[in-house]
Amino acid sequence: MKQHLQHTIFNVISETADQLNQETYVIGGYVRDLILKRPSPDIDIVTIGSGIQLAEKTAKRLDPNIQVSVFKNFGTAMLKYQSLEVEFVGARKESYQEDSRNPIVEDGTLEEDQNRRDFTINALAICLNKDRFGELIDPFGGMEDIQNRIIRTPLEPGITFSDDPLRMMRAIRFASQLGFTIEEKTLEAISLNKTRIHIISKERIGEELNKIILSSKPSVGFKLLDQTGLLEIIFPELHRMKGQEFVNGIGHKDNFYHTLEVLDRIAPTTNYLWLRWSALLHDIAKPVTKKYIPPIGWTFYSHNFIGAKMVPALFKKMKFPLNEKMKYVQKLVELHMRPIVLSEEEVTDSAIRRLLFEAGDDIDDLMTLCEADITSKNQEKVKKYYSNFQLVRQKLKDLEEKDHIRNFQPPVTGETIMEVFGLGPCKEIGQIKTAIKEAILDGIIPNDHDQAYEYMLKIAKDLGLTPVSGQ
Repeated sequence: MKQHLQHTIFNVISETADQLNQETYVIGGYVRDLILKRPSPDIDIVTIGSGIQLAEKTAKRLDPNIQVSVFKNFGTAMLKYQSLEVEFVGARKESYQEDSRNPIVEDGTLEEDQNRRDFTINALAICLNKDRFGELIDPFGGMEDIQNRIIRTPLEPGITFSDDPLRMMRAIRFASQLGFTIEEKTLEAISLNKTRIHIISKERIGEELNKIILSSKPSVGFKLLDQTGLLEIIFPELHRMKGQEFVNGIGHKDNFYHTLEVLDRIAPTTNYLWLRWSALLHDIAKPVTKKYIPPIGWTFYSHNFIGAKMVPALFKKMKFPLNEKMKYVQKLVELHMRPIVLSEEEVTDSAIRRLLFEAGDDIDDLMTLCEADITSKNQEKVKKYYSNFQLVRQKLKDLEEKDHIRNFQPPVTGETIMEVFGLGPCKEIGQIKTAIKEAILDGIIPNDHDQAYEYMLKIAKDLGLTPVSGQ
């Protein structure tokens, strides 16, 4: 493995470790990714002795100006060098109490440190001391598991997952990220220990869900969450989308698997987390809006509007930011039916203007979501949708260039209306502003100040208002 440790930082750590007479290893995810030829900016260093002392002395050798972040309670230290983030810790052993995932930590040997690792592929260590530089220590067959693309625990999986239940989600996340298979006993242990997930904070669960969503094929992770029973506990709203109902032999599609297909279809086009969340949540209200109406069949009326209203509660529960990112997801969930409806019927300029006005800067993301939402097995139908979507996209472009509707504000302000007609705050001001906005969106007048001003005078006259003297 020596040829893989070419970066300057490994030589400096090696020299420092030998000076301190401390056995030192690079361990965990960095080693795994090194073997898989995946980029990894995070390096974990474990040493038999003080990790903090090793970090501080390494930093001085690298550059006296490097700041070392020390976490004495955890016995760890971290430094940033070039594009790398390097964490140092003394080798340790851990023991757990049943009601907590926070371990009792004691100093330990390399073997004890490797025993506490979550998976064999993350227990690999490479020695950095000069006389053994590049030597791979692999007590659990992690190298073979990487070659066979297997995820399994170093020790008995039931103990591993009971001690730290977050590892259950990490197993599923690695399967989704790496395209690995979870070994049978390990997978079975997740199902048996699923209720232990209750002791994990919502923040940590949310972090793992985000990593699953950002993997190249997110459906892998969500199907495993469902298969193990974790999904019903951590995300019941998504779990409720599972299944099909039939009345008089007429059924609807399984909205859970449809949603995962949409998520997989959008993944190659975007790495933006919140657009992927929009794909995952776009039909979240279908279970609560589902209704069979003869002779129409199964309906999900207003599922987009109700779904948008569900987003804040979901974000709050997941401890996600209740800010513009949440509003972005709400907007896309609410509007995701609009381009589809436009693609089914004649595309009018008025409808396109309204879509542009409501979607604003998120119009391109909305169109990306809607195109991913075309999962019909009827190829003629798919062809028609795609053809009409291209027409919608072109009209959006043409009308934006012509009318500048995206994020527009009515050219005549409320202050101008008040001044022209000598009004204080009143409902008529809102009526005039709305009439001007609707006239622009309907193409009755262009998005232009002078024409909007003339239209204001006309609407005001209909409301019985006259300009004050001098206006």
